[in-house]
Formats: sequence, structure tokens, C-alpha cells
Amino acid sequence: MEIYKDLSSSASKEFEKLLNSQLSKTQIEEGKIINGKINKITEKFVFLFVEGLKSEPVLDINELKSMGLSEKIKIGQTIPVLLEKIEDKNGEVIVSASKAQKIKGWDLLVAAYEADEPIMGKITSKCKGGCIVEHIDTGSLMFLPGSQISDKPLKDISHLMNEPQKFKLIKLDKIRGNACVSRREIISSFKKEDKAKLVAKYKEGDIIKNAEVKGFSSFGAFFNVNGELDVLVHLQELSWSRVDHPDQVLEIGQKNIDLKVISVDLDKLQVGCSIKQLTSDPFGNIDNYELNKIYKVKVMKLADFGAFCELEPGLTTLLHSSELSWTKKNVSAKKMFKLNQEIDVMIQEIDREKRRVAVSYRLTQENPYETFSKRFPVGSTATAEVVSKNEYALFVKVEDIDLEAFLHCNDLTFLNNGEDELNKYKKGDKIDVKVLEIKPSEQKIRVGYRQTQQDPFDFFKEKEKGNTITVKVVSTDNKGLTVRPEGCEMDFHIKKSEIAINSADARPSRWTGGEKVDVAIKELQLDKRKVVLSIKYLEEQDRDIALKTYGSEASGKNLPFSSLSDDLKKKEEDK
Repeated sequence: MEIYKDLSSSASKEFEKLLNSQLSKTQIEEGKIINGKINKITEKFVFLFVEGLKSEPVLDINELKSMGLSEKIKIGQTIPVLLEKIEDKNGEVIVSASKAQKIKGWDLLVAAYEADEPIMGKITSKCKGGCIVEHIDTGSLMFLPGSQISDKPLKDISHLMNEPQKFKLIKLDKIRGNACVSRREIISSFKKEDKAKLVAKYKEGDIIKNAEVKGFSSFGAFFNVNGELDVLVHLQELSWSRVDHPDQVLEIGQKNIDLKVISVDLDKLQVGCSIKQLTSDPFGNIDNYELNKIYKVKVMKLADFGAFCELEPGLTTLLHSSELSWTKKNVSAKKMFKLNQEIDVMIQEIDREKRRVAVSYRLTQENPYETFSKRFPVGSTATAEVVSKNEYALFVKVEDIDLEAFLHCNDLTFLNNGEDELNKYKKGDKIDVKVLEIKPSEQKIRVGYRQTQQDPFDFFKEKEKGNTITVKVVSTDNKGLTVRPEGCEMDFHIKKSEIAINSADARPSRWTGGEKVDVAIKELQLDKRKVVLSIKYLEEQDRDIALKTYGSEASGKNLPFSSLSDDLKKKEEDK
């Protein structure tokens, strides 16, 4: 046998091949799954006989029990194993039953996945995010996500545990050897077939009797039909009236409701129904109503922007918050009305294309602006109470009329700055006012307080441009003088440039206050309440008079002493 010492020679390889073919029909190769027969059992191990192997492979008995092979632990039973090593450093054969089971099971899973066929398994335990499913044929473990357990949420799945049932492979990771399955897909496939048959029974125009309200959503209500099919009634198909949510017209569990089929989608397996189409369109009665006439309506819904009212069942109108009151702004319909309350409204607009009817509540009430204009026409005076104010005006209530009139700060006084005068007033103060402007269409009334007082500017009614008046110096500054005419309560400003003809004399510091001085009216515009006073203008007037009286200023001919020599000569002749 020395010839076979060198196992790498071609002769030894030929002999090994011949020997294997003679000893066993089973091809012995590492990494392959082979069958081993149990020929010995101890407390801890199971010994196998594999044809073609000199040594007996050994399996841990606990490994076999954990794989659910307890019943096969008997002499003579065959167990598939993975041949990992024909001979290790100790001369032993290394095999694994669990790895063999996993490899064999994975091949079956791959085949089922590629063929899109269901597999049999059972839920053995729960885990984070779902459950663990064991493949019945091979014992391979797979992951079942919580969302794939059923087609509806389940609080308890105890009835599903350890029960053989079908699953669909929805994902396989061949690299990692992970499998993901779904029970929901199996259930849905059966239901889809059944649902298709049910949906095909309905046609547009069919009437469904005795449906039951099953649930609500933001877009409509779901009804159960004979316990076999759920149909949808869209929000707009619940009623001819405006509906914002199904709970306004229905209750969950409500029964004996008739529906009309308006759409059937065989692809999506959906049936659309309507409740309102079982009755006539109430908007067809809109011709019975006229614009600008008053009708009684029932308040059906209160909102932040107004109220929805019903002229008749199903015929809804909008009462906007801007049409609630003549005088109050941002008024709330929720505070004014109650549900099912009957009120009078006037129809303002009928839009047949958009199926809209707009009404007004305030138009049925007396317009306080028209009442005001009758009692207090422009130019009349009345007693008013300060209601509120802002940075530039007062808002006052005139006697017992429930509206607010506008009083600008410039109409408070003739003398002071209007904004300063505004600070003197507070809520509750009473003053006499004069009506200056009324605009009922714009809901605007303007009044004034200073118009009830004597106007100091009347001092200038009898004056003209060029007139001379006496004023008292009130104060001085670098820009000029502040003066008050005698007999007038208003102060006026004389600019520095209007103090004197000679620029050297145009010094405000020449006065300290309290002095009286004559000034001329340089400009007077009564309509604009504008007056310009000037000392310089008065000097210019005096100069012009002197020049006219005594001749040319340049020649000096008619100056007071220009004829002195002639007078002396005549006096000598007279002597």
C-alpha cells in the first residue's frame, strides 16, 4: 500500500474515487446535506451511521429536542444533517441537524416566494413590532409584522397562537437569510374575491334598503349593507343642506336608512351612495322667494363667521356676521342667536349657479344712522358721552342712539394742539357737539366740539390785508415772536424775517415779553384760517406813504428841509 502514501498523486485520487463508489452510493462532500441513521442513543448524545464515513457523527440530544424532533430520537430513525467537516483535528466528523433544517427550509421558502404560493406556518411567540412564525414543514422562523396580522386592528391574538394557518411571503433577504410573512394578504385575497362578487351585484340607480350607520370620517359616512358590504355616502350627498360633519345629521348605529347607488367602481371595489338624491332638490323652490323681502328662517348652525339658516327644509341660507348689526363690529352670531331659533331676515342675493342664498338680519332692524340723521341733521347740536378714544380721536355716543360718532382731535379746540387737548378727556365725560357730517351708507358720523364754541378767528372777519393791529408779545425765540392781538384769544407767530426792514434790527431779543407793538396784516385767508402778521410790512407801508408825500427818495427834493434856502430868501425880501 506504499503506493498510496502520496494522496495527491493521480493514482491515489483514482483509488479514492473507486473506493467511494464501491462503499457508498451517497456522494460524501463537505457542505452537503446527508441522511444519517440513529444506531445508538445515550443521555446526552445521539450517534449516527452515515454510509461512506468511517467515524460515527454525534448530535447533541438537546439540539434535536429544541428542533421539535423528540419523536424521531429512536434507533433506526433517519435524520438529515449538514456535513460541516469530514474529519477535524481530533479525527471526528462534524455534522449539524439545525443547520441542515435551516438550509432545507430556506430552499423551500425561496421556491414558494418565487412561485408566489402561500406557506403553512404557526405563530409561536410575540416580539417587538410583531410576531414570530414557524414554518411547519421545515421549522424555519419568520417575522410577521403587527400591521400584517389582520386586515383590522386586533387587541388580542391569543386565538391565533400555535394554530396552523396560511401565510404569504412578502419579503426575503437571501444574504441575511431573513423572511417576512403576512397573514393579512391571505385574508384580503379571499375577501377581495368575495367583495368583487358583492360589488358586481349593484348598479347605478339601485335603492339599498335598511342600511346601518357604521362610522364617520371628515369626508362622509360609512354604511353597512346587509352585514356584507360597506358603502360610502360623501359629505355632500348626505343632505341638500350644508353639512360640515356627518354627526350633524346621523348617529353611529342608526338603522333603517335608505340609500341610492350613484357610482360603482369594480377596480377599486367601491360603491358610492347618496341620501339626498332620494328626495327632490329644495333649491328648485327658490323661485318662490324674492329679493329685498323679509322671511322667517330657522337657525340651523352657528359659526364664527355667521349663521346658517333654513328657509324651508333643505333650503339653506348664509347669514354673514357683517349683516348682524348696524353698529357693532365683529359681533358673534353665537351670542345673538340659539339653535332652532326663528328670526326675520331679508334676502339680499340669490345665486342659482352656485346654489347660494345670502340674507341680512340688520336690514330687518331700524337703521340707527337714518334715525340719527332725522333727529340730528348736519349743523345741529347735541349732548354726547365719551365712549372710547385712540391716539387721534374720541368716539362719542349721542344721547340715547346706539351708535358711535367720530370726533377728531383737531375738532376739539381752536387754541391748543389737538393731540394735547385729547389727553384731557376720559371715558364717561359729557360734552356738547355739533354734527358735521352724516353718511348712512358708509355708517359714518363726524361731530366736533370746537364748533360749539366762539371762534377766536372771527376777530379777523372785519379785517383786511394791510390793516394795522396792536399785539402783545407773549414770548420770543430764535425763530421769531409769539404774539396775541388785543381782543383775540389766539396766538400767532411772527417770523424773524418779518420783524424789521433793516436786518440788523430783526432781532427777537429786542423784546422780552409783555411789550405792545403795532403790526400789519400781510396775508389773510379766512377760508383757510390763515393769517400772516408782520412788523416789517408795516414799516414798508409807512415808507411808501412818506415817499408819496415828500417825493423821490433819491433826489431829496421834497424832504422836510429841502426848501429851507428858498424860505430864507423870501423872508429877506419881505423885510
